[in-house]
Amino acid sequence: MADTCSRKLTVEVSNAKNLMPKDGQGTASAYVIVDFDGQRRRTKTVFRDLNPQWDEKLEFLVHDADSMAAEILEINVYNDKKSGKRSTFLGKVKISGSNFVKSGEDAAALVYYPLEKRSVFSQIKGEIGLKVWYVDEEPPPPPLPEKNDAVAPPAAEEKPPEKKEEEEKKNPPEAAAEKKEEKKEEEKKPESEEVKKEEKPPENAPAVAPPPPTEVKIPPIAQNAQNLEKSIITENSKNMEIESKLFKKISSGALDRRIAFDLVDQMPFLYVRVVKAKIASIEADSFCAKLVIVSIWSQKKIVEKESAEEKIEERSSGTVSFDLQEVPKRVPPDSPLAPQWYSLEGEGSSGNDVMLSVWIGTQADEAFQEAWQSDSGGLIPETRAKVYLSPKLWYLRLTVIQTQDLQLGSGSVGPEPKVRNPELFVKAQLGAQLFKTSRTSINSCNPTWNEDLIFVAAEPFEPFLTITVEDVTNGNSIGYAKVQVATVDRRTDDKSEPRSRWFNLIGDENTKPYAGRIHVRVCLEGGYHVLDEAAHVTSDVRATAKQLSKPAIGVLEVGIRGATNLLPVKTKDGTRGTTDAYVVAKYGPKWVRTRTILDRFNPRWNEQYTWDVYDPCTVLTIGVFDNARYTHDEVGAKKDVRLGKLRVRLSTLDTNRVYVGTYSLMVLLPGGPKKMGEIEIALRFSCSSWISIIQAYANPMLPRMHYVKPFGPAQQDILRHNAMRIVTARLARSEPALGQEVVQFMLDTDMHMWSMRRSKANWFRVVGCLSKAATFARWLDGIRTWMHPPTTVLVHILLVAIVLCPHLVLPTIFMYSFLIIALRFRYRQRVSITMDPRLSYVDAVGQDELDEEFDGFPTTRSVDQVRVRYDRLRALAGRAQTLLGDVAAQGERLEALFNWRDPRATGIFVVVCLLASLLFYVVPFKAFVLGSGFYYLRHPRFRDDMPSVPMNFFRRLPPLSDRIL
Repeated sequence: MADTCSRKLTVEVSNAKNLMPKDGQGTASAYVIVDFDGQRRRTKTVFRDLNPQWDEKLEFLVHDADSMAAEILEINVYNDKKSGKRSTFLGKVKISGSNFVKSGEDAAALVYYPLEKRSVFSQIKGEIGLKVWYVDEEPPPPPLPEKNDAVAPPAAEEKPPEKKEEEEKKNPPEAAAEKKEEKKEEEKKPESEEVKKEEKPPENAPAVAPPPPTEVKIPPIAQNAQNLEKSIITENSKNMEIESKLFKKISSGALDRRIAFDLVDQMPFLYVRVVKAKIASIEADSFCAKLVIVSIWSQKKIVEKESAEEKIEERSSGTVSFDLQEVPKRVPPDSPLAPQWYSLEGEGSSGNDVMLSVWIGTQADEAFQEAWQSDSGGLIPETRAKVYLSPKLWYLRLTVIQTQDLQLGSGSVGPEPKVRNPELFVKAQLGAQLFKTSRTSINSCNPTWNEDLIFVAAEPFEPFLTITVEDVTNGNSIGYAKVQVATVDRRTDDKSEPRSRWFNLIGDENTKPYAGRIHVRVCLEGGYHVLDEAAHVTSDVRATAKQLSKPAIGVLEVGIRGATNLLPVKTKDGTRGTTDAYVVAKYGPKWVRTRTILDRFNPRWNEQYTWDVYDPCTVLTIGVFDNARYTHDEVGAKKDVRLGKLRVRLSTLDTNRVYVGTYSLMVLLPGGPKKMGEIEIALRFSCSSWISIIQAYANPMLPRMHYVKPFGPAQQDILRHNAMRIVTARLARSEPALGQEVVQFMLDTDMHMWSMRRSKANWFRVVGCLSKAATFARWLDGIRTWMHPPTTVLVHILLVAIVLCPHLVLPTIFMYSFLIIALRFRYRQRVSITMDPRLSYVDAVGQDELDEEFDGFPTTRSVDQVRVRYDRLRALAGRAQTLLGDVAAQGERLEALFNWRDPRATGIFVVVCLLASLLFYVVPFKAFVLGSGFYYLRHPRFRDDMPSVPMNFFRRLPPLSDRIL
């Protein structure tokens, strides 16, 4: 296996810092085990040292360079007991293969990785320093054949387009130039040698030899056939390789933006446009089916067919053939090729002609989107690429002011006594949204509310907003009124007050056509941005009103290149697994959907899309799905299966730079997390003006109305949920439909649901942020205890400089901040454009916790299972309330110091304050700071192990914990 491997991975284990003592004597004897691709290496053991130094290089063979990005490098640190006992665990680090660098780039950079726990209860700390890089080595040349060999070695097999594109991406320009020269030499060879080359069939075709000529076969067509404006694309896999040099991949961000599809590989396609036909050999009184079949190798497409109620035998009216080497090429913006008449050949084809045009192009051709595509199942609307737009959303504000002249008599049949103090409320309904005002008990028929009800309205609007006044006492409706939403006023700020209107309430149209009137104020708020996705992953922050929108600051270009190693999610013909994958990308109101590649585990889309960017602090969402709707089953219960999702925050991307990479697709299933494959995308965020981006950082995130008239947190959640439901329903009614499960997965509609996993993830995020403060405290304690005497001496000098020159404190702090942060720019971490399983806490989640997360609302589980989950939640809440109680106790102790809750403690503090005031009249403040600093940094031999007097005094102050029931 080593002979065929051309890539080596080198891991240099440098050192570790601050390891956890594990030998019972305050130290540890550490060694490292490194695992990669089924290979294991071990370092030497450094005895009794919490900061061991190894400086060992470990080499590994990369068996498959193409799949290296999907491999995981695992480093485990153990304590060597040397007594036959099992070694204790000191921590681990996992590094994805996508983070490996090539030798000569950043290979010399030493990176410190924090050691991770193996389980929640592991006691781990410290970090390990590693250098990881790989080297590509040229494989040894093949042995030369002997002269006596009678059989010549077979020619190298040509590679399919997918493999070829991957090789071109990896090879340097010099290698590409050599390949072009080799290709020219191959073109000069006689045709007899070309025929001898082995050919590989398309991926979805059986392994049989293709027919030598490429034909466009025309079976019987009616005499007066209607014009057919159909385009057929058949992907070429072999004979058009010599034309591939016509389509060059462009990756420089500085080139002209008018060049289409420069972030993806240009894929050569054969286009056939069939216009019409003339058939002279059909009897006038006979009925004939009309169809055109275009075939190339093993691929066959039916252009159009009309059949009678009874089956008719098909007869060929002739064929027309083209040599692919002679087919013309078209590169937009060239005009489309004009169709021509071609005479059909074959038996009985005399006088038969067909009008068509044939050319070779790429996916940049404008005919590509509307054409029948060989890899997408032909004329199936659900498999074609589409662009969707979310409906334009508004907030509709209904202010219920008051009612007058209410007819409080019952609408029911028969007399009923009047209620002296009726309890009334107003409810309003817009579509499926229903909100109510508070209840009010009145002594008259003119109650007043002055309450706002907020709805989400989508264009085109619902026809009416229904307002109803109801009596809680008898449960009857007093009357209702309808407001035409199209006549509602619109406003863009809070300065203009919308007009108020009176509407007559209608009761029973037969017995009580007039039930009073209601005074309301209705307006469409254009100054807000209606959030239709989770706030932390929003992709658009513009106000609804167009006049409030600012110009775009840049352009986001996304190239959806392909996917690899997708897992089968369904069965085909009941025998084998298959996947029909497509990609959905969402940014702002624009949704794009690629074509569905049928029955491929390594599909290549190579489609590119563009969005205008109005704010850099927004997020692009990309999801991959399996198409289960195109089969048109009568049951209609099939839903598209999600294969994974990733998000890209635009603020983490450098401007005018192309990012190309392969990223893992992972989904969380009831059985646990599962990797479904990888997706390859290309990104470029272009901006022509740095001033526009800097100005965007100075502006508020949301429009002005969100700050001058904000909504409460609970109301925001309700409005966001309603907006998500509207967007989901509207896109599900598109043609072809964008499935409800797809939109919900892209918008994260279940983010508000309880999840033990998310709670743990958020808790550890908080702990991770607080760990920086703990690190600073440990550093300060190390200086205070003289663990590194030179550093402590330097801190003493710094303390003296601060006391003697206080005016230089702030300039020094900001200058040091500038230098440190500027130097870190070179070693900045590249932001990973993928979902983080470790950050999502999917590795250590229990099966019952996953079942709880996938359980609906309300729960459908048994009472005993819900009781267990409730007890677990109570235990976690108990820890949280204990932590909150401890934090509150510190504040109450500080408050007790000033309000004489403990008279003796406050008296002591008063006396200390008096003595301190007299002392500071005599002692200069600089001398006090200098003396306090020296006392704090005194050597450990002058310290006591017991807590200090001020700490003892503070801890004895009384909190309010003893007063809680």
